[in-house]
Amino acid sequence: MRRPRPFRVLDTYSCIGGATEGYRRAFGEDCHITGVDIEPQPDYRGDDFHQGDAVAFILAHGHTFDFIHTSPPCQGEGAPTKGTNAARNAAIGRTYPKLIAPTRAALETTGRPYVIENVAGSEVRKDIRLCGEMFGLGVLMHRYFELGGWTTVQPAHPRHRGRVRGWRHGKYHDGPYVAAYGKGGGKATVDEIRAAKRIDWSTDHLRLREALPPAYTEWIGRAYLATLAPAQGVAA
Repeated sequence: MRRPRPFRVLDTYSCIGGATEGYRRAFGEDCHITGVDIEPQPDYRGDDFHQGDAVAFILAHGHTFDFIHTSPPCQGEGAPTKGTNAARNAAIGRTYPKLIAPTRAALETTGRPYVIENVAGSEVRKDIRLCGEMFGLGVLMHRYFELGGWTTVQPAHPRHRGRVRGWRHGKYHDGPYVAAYGKGGGKATVDEIRAAKRIDWSTDHLRLREALPPAYTEWIGRAYLATLAPAQGVAA
C-alpha cells in the first residue's frame, strides 16, 4: 500500500544531518525530512532546514510530522560535563543547558512516535544501545536511544576488535577505531572521520565530530518500519 503523501520526518538538533541521512535510507526517497538546529547548517542533508529553537519548533509543529528524531547536545547531559571538563567549564564561565527533559515534554505533546538520542551519562532512557562496531564503522561511539510511542528489541552488541587509536595517559595505542572528537593526541582528521562515520557530504571538522553516523538511524528507522509502520500503510 502506497502512502498518499510523503512520510514526514523531523530531525531536531540536526547538525549536518547524520541522523537525517540514516532515516532517508530507511524510509526511502519519498519521505520528506526537515531539520532544526539553533546554529546555521549549510551542509544539512535533508529537504528543509529551520534555524531556531528545537523545543519551540516541536511544540509548534511537531504534531504535523509522522516521526520525530531528537539529539539534544550532550554537553549539558553526560560525561563531558563531569570531572576535569566540568571544572574547566566552570572556570571559564561556560554552562550548558540540560535539554532532554524539556525536549521529552515537548515530544509528548505531539502524540507522534519519537526518538531521543544521547550519551551514556545522560538522562535519556536507555531503550536501545548502538555502537559503531555493529555496523562495521571505524568509530565506537556508543549512543543510547529512548523510544517514545513504540518499541523494538535491543540488537546484539559484538565484541570490539581492539582499541581506539590515540594517546592515553602518555602512551600511544593503535587500533581499528579513531577518536572522532577533539583535536591532537592522535585524534581523527576530517578525512578519517568522514571515512569512519561514512559521511561524505561535509568537510567541517567540528560538525563531523558532532554528527551521528547514518548507520545508527538507518537501523532505528528500519526497526520502526518493522513494528508500527505497517499499520500506517508504510511499506517496510
